[in-house]
Amino acid sequence: MDFINAYTFGFCEKMGFTQKAASWKQSLKLLAESTGCNAIILPVCAWQDHTFSTKMDSVHPDVMSKDDVRKVCDYARELGMKVIPKAMVNCRDGYWRAYIRFFDQEVPVEPGWRDWFLSWSDHVIRVAAMAEENHAEMFCIGCEMVGTDHREQEWRELIRAVREVYTGPLTYNCDKYQENLVSWWDALDVISSSGYYPADDLDRQFKRIKEVADRFGKPFMFMECGCPSRFGSENRPNDWKFGKGTSPETQERWYKAFLDTLRRYPFVRGTGWWDWPATRLYPEYAGADNDGYCTWGKPANKLIREFAGEWSGQQ
Repeated sequence: MDFINAYTFGFCEKMGFTQKAASWKQSLKLLAESTGCNAIILPVCAWQDHTFSTKMDSVHPDVMSKDDVRKVCDYARELGMKVIPKAMVNCRDGYWRAYIRFFDQEVPVEPGWRDWFLSWSDHVIRVAAMAEENHAEMFCIGCEMVGTDHREQEWRELIRAVREVYTGPLTYNCDKYQENLVSWWDALDVISSSGYYPADDLDRQFKRIKEVADRFGKPFMFMECGCPSRFGSENRPNDWKFGKGTSPETQERWYKAFLDTLRRYPFVRGTGWWDWPATRLYPEYAGADNDGYCTWGKPANKLIREFAGEWSGQQ
């Protein structure tokens, strides 16, 4: 597959954000112009109260709307970018979605897998319909849901249902270190994961992931990857709370190591840099004082741009 150099855009934006603030267009334009990325990953995030809730809110003021998705897709096209919608869920109590889990043996009166998957499937299929309506180049059916990955039958049933709605290629964004633990990659078109690996362990992890891609005979991409701008983050890029003090130089070192590794492993067919805000982008000069993942106003942004230039002739 052609290399996808993408950046996640608009994580956790709320319903109507494209109407309430014009800044999202300027933010997306800056993303395109400053990074040279040829695609965005658009996460549509539903919400459930906690990790053992069986109901989630998909049509809700906290969730971007169908109209928001359409407007972002339309403007991304104007900028010459592809779009990959991504179905996600977050927990309102702050716990990570990877901890969503229920008894594998159904127990009366206890929350269970059946009800949760019914609610999750409603959300995924709803976003899949948006992907189809907006001619998305790919659709991602979930993200870092480690506690659910072993439920192979339910995932396969969901994939079959999604294919009745969306006709393009499908992927699932497993979490770091989980690539070899998902048993149902054969049902999808692309294997993807979150590539938050330490800078000094990249070669070993890329080799391990290549074995998975080769075994299933599928293309692979990092649906998420990146590093915060904090001291020590190159060793724990998945932990946005780790480290004290702002250090764009730390982020730059990780990006240099990651991009150099990408060049050595051409089996990787895409990146999904994490993450670029839609309505909350800081001024470029403030990048030096920003300790988050976004590369705007930081040295790593130039590295992404240079990398994009290398791949531009291979699209």
